Amino acid sequence: MDETRVDETSDDTGHVLAEVGPRLRRIRKERGATLAGLSATTGISVSTLSRLESGLRKPSLELLLPIARAHRVALDELVGAPAVDDPRVRAKPIVRHGRTYLPLTRQPGGLQAFKVILPASNEEPEPRTHEGYEWVYVLSGRLRLVLGEHDVVLGAGEAAEFDTRVPHWFGTVGEGSAEFLSLFGPQGERMHVRARPTRSKGSRS
Repeated sequence: MDETRVDETSDDTGHVLAEVGPRLRRIRKERGATLAGLSATTGISVSTLSRLESGLRKPSLELLLPIARAHRVALDELVGAPAVDDPRVRAKPIVRHGRTYLPLTRQPGGLQAFKVILPASNEEPEPRTHEGYEWVYVLSGRLRLVLGEHDVVLGAGEAAEFDTRVPHWFGTVGEGSAEFLSLFGPQGERMHVRARPTRSKGSRS
């Protein structure tokens, strides 16, 4: 594990805990409550509440829950949990050799997802290999997949999965573009395979 990342996480946690005391005092005063009154409501001693607010007592769930109930606030408000980031992915499309890749994930490493748009073409297959595992789900059009000795055509709603160490190539069958979702990574949930083999390499209907 990255020691720098661990240190940064520890610093963040320490900062959050240091802010709990002043926040407890502010919320209590905003509600016009006294330490004695809050003690009577929560069952927590006045000295413990005072030490919490001054930062001399480490906050715990056992102490914060009754205080949150007494003030009728969410526990997150006492702890000061950070706001959730905007979940929308705004990555820019990537265009390579006429193919458009739309990133659907924004975290580097691990499982990656893309929407891929292939233009109509009659290019010859050029199978390649790389580490990982890939899952493909066709959204529209007809997608030709050459995988090792297999040459299959996937229609809308069909899916395939394979080890990317096996030589593979994607393309269209000439009469139109194709759009599909591609997920690849070292591991993960596998999609159900439903692909029909072509009748022959000269006839892909």
